[in-house]
Amino acid sequence: MAVKMRLTRMGDKKSPFYRVVVIDSHKARDGQYVDLVGTYNPVNEELNIDAEKAKKWIACGVQPTETVRTLLVRTNVLEAKKTK
Repeated sequence: MAVKMRLTRMGDKKSPFYRVVVIDSHKARDGQYVDLVGTYNPVNEELNIDAEKAKKWIACGVQPTETVRTLLVRTNVLEAKKTK
C-alpha cells in the first residue's frame, strides 16, 4: 500500500478549502483517508498543520505531494530542498 500525504478538496463552488490528509495513493482524491493532518484555506491564506502528526507520518515513510511539501516547508515541518 503506497501512502501519500495530499490535499482533499472541500468547500463550495469557487470557494475552495482543503484538508491535508494521509491517504492510499490508489484512492480517489476525496476518498476515505487514514489520518487528518491539517487544513489549508487558499482564499484567506490560512494554514493549520499538526507538526507532530506530520513528522510522525513522514518518519513512517509517507511521501508528501509537491503542493503539500511546499505547505510543510512554509510551516517549518520540513526543510526546503537545496538547489544547485
